[in-house]
Amino acid sequence: MRGSHARKGLAADKATLPRDARLPINRCNLPAVVLGSLTFQGYPAELTLDGVAELHADLFRRLEAAPEDKRAEVFNDYMTVRFQLEWPEQMGFTGRRKSRTKANYIKMIRGWSFDSDSREGAVLKGWVESRFGLTPRYHGEPLRDPSADAYWRYLEMRSQGLYGTNAVEAQLDLVYTYCQYELKRRHGVARHVTLYRGVNRIADHEVLENLGRGRYIVLLNNLNSFTCSRERACEFGDYILAVDVPLSKIFFYCGLLPGVLQGEDEFLAIGGAVEVSLSTL
Repeated sequence: MRGSHARKGLAADKATLPRDARLPINRCNLPAVVLGSLTFQGYPAELTLDGVAELHADLFRRLEAAPEDKRAEVFNDYMTVRFQLEWPEQMGFTGRRKSRTKANYIKMIRGWSFDSDSREGAVLKGWVESRFGLTPRYHGEPLRDPSADAYWRYLEMRSQGLYGTNAVEAQLDLVYTYCQYELKRRHGVARHVTLYRGVNRIADHEVLENLGRGRYIVLLNNLNSFTCSRERACEFGDYILAVDVPLSKIFFYCGLLPGVLQGEDEFLAIGGAVEVSLSTL
């Protein structure tokens, strides 16, 4: 983790979040044009989802009272009871396809880890779009035109992923809020974490500006996988993309809930415009 100072040379006046990458409204304390901007990367602020902490105040009281090694268990138990994850009939389920009732927050995150362009990936990208106002830029294919077939295919996958679930997007609200709670407990005043991604070419990303000397301003997808291990990133591409990600944009990380993600030191980070560095292995 690193401190609150902005990276030297951050070109905050040279790029902003393109209009077609954001919605005019969201369910967050900051609008998408702010939280998705390059300036936010250098000077991050706390992000809170509307009403989540207030609605689930009892959870956070329990977390405060729990020892560190029991907090994940407290969270999972709360989710199971609050959303009746083991008793779908109590929530009005009357269908035959009980497999859909298992499509909870854990299944969504695991599905993403196997394939970010899967049905579960579409649900997570749709959740980011709804809560933070950042539109997805890629899901199996580029998503640039909301009227194009590619975007409608993404919407169809998202709808299929949500069908028959018990308020899975509300479950994801709590995952994000709990993640932020843990990051503050563990890292104090730190505001960024340096994350890495193996890539074969920078052209695979939306480049907003080439700053020279291996530095670029890029527009990330609205949700992205990174690793905190540079060595691990080396296994996935010929070049290493490094980015200082605001902690407030971390949705989930390996180890937050033991057993959900296996290995790779994976982080799921909310996107927007960022300055990155590209280097060889």
